[in-house]
Formats: sequence, structure tokens, C-alpha cells
Amino acid sequence: MSKFAVVKTGGKQYRVKEGDTIKVEKLEAEPKSKVKLDTLLVAEGSKIELGTPSLGEKVEAEVIETAKGDKVTVVKYKNKTRYKRTLGHRQIKTELKITSIA
Repeated sequence: MSKFAVVKTGGKQYRVKEGDTIKVEKLEAEPKSKVKLDTLLVAEGSKIELGTPSLGEKVEAEVIETAKGDKVTVVKYKNKTRYKRTLGHRQIKTELKITSIA
């Protein structure tokens, strides 16, 4: 039976277990530092059975790196008006490794 948790950060929810690596929205933390994540749910096994979830436990993660993600290209175009704009955006992501589910 493996323990997993549902954590919330950056407006999104992630299902994690110990040893997982996830990329989340930018966090203000230095590489190799520890971060505690807001826990929504902790459960044992692969299914959530009635009575097994517990709240209030902490998920601890280690910051691996903060880097820019892939480039997203946006093209705006209007037909017959000679209007065309190309925009690009690279979101900053933080890579976390889950070290413990307390």
C-alpha cells in the first residue's frame, strides 16, 4: 500500500506520492531548500475508500530548480485588414521533488 496526497499550489491541484517530481508555478524559494505544500487529502492505497482520507498532514518537497517553461506562441490575425500580430510567452516553473508525506 502506497501513501499518496493531493496538494494545492499555484491555483492547481496535484496528486503526488513520495519520490515524485512535479513542475508547479513559480515559487519564491532557493534551490535545495525545503517547501511545505498545502494538503487537501492524504490516503493509503490506490483508491480512496470511505473513512481512509485524512487532512492536516504536511507534504514536504525539495526545490530542484526554477526555470522557464516551453514557449507558447499566440498569433492574432484579422482577415482583409492587413492585421497580424505574433506574441510569445514563457512561464516560469519551479521543479519540486516530493521528499515526505508526514
